[in-house]
Amino acid sequence: MDLPDRQPNGLTVLDLYCCQGGAAMGYYLAGYQVLGVDITPQPRYPFPFIQADAIAYATAHAPEFDFIHASPPCQGYSDAQVLQGREHPMLIVPTRDVLQASGRPWVIENVPGARAHLNEPVVLCGQMFGHRTYRDRLFETGGGLILSQPHHPLHQAPITKMGRPRRPGEMAHYVGNFSGVAEARDDLGVAWMNRDGIRESIPPSYTRWIGHHASLLATAA
Repeated sequence: MDLPDRQPNGLTVLDLYCCQGGAAMGYYLAGYQVLGVDITPQPRYPFPFIQADAIAYATAHAPEFDFIHASPPCQGYSDAQVLQGREHPMLIVPTRDVLQASGRPWVIENVPGARAHLNEPVVLCGQMFGHRTYRDRLFETGGGLILSQPHHPLHQAPITKMGRPRRPGEMAHYVGNFSGVAEARDDLGVAWMNRDGIRESIPPSYTRWIGHHASLLATAA
């Protein structure tokens, strides 16, 4: 795919558990050179990619990067999965241990259901960035990076019912077999993703905002 224009900032970011690259695109737009790591192949990932265990790769290479982003699998922390009694790996704690040992600034992202497992996370929401979906996500930071909580508007608009097209005045819900892949790509700014990628993605706007703040930390240092 043709990448959008941006102003490089000379910094690098390691994108762990990268999936199809929603987080990566935000960092790219903020100026970073991005490397993605995931245990499964990611042919749609738009940047350099290494197939590997994220924790093992970070243990060996994290100090080589200016910044580290990690999105451990969210299924183990999802309220829906807990209700269904399904078991999934819980990787926030071992990931945090590796990132803290790296000596680099970092962020761990996950779903609202992971709040009890994260330390003083900030919440980013689609409304903050003009998206047509709520998609609240939590971000714990470390290694010297501190983010202040932006204003979080109330969720007042109704959410589109599962499988139905979004109607005017509603907020889309890009989960499950949602309707409107083309609209979701446009809304989130992830034109290269398929439905599976969109379901798991972070809007690039979130990490562009985070990347900007992380670059200010690097500049101050």
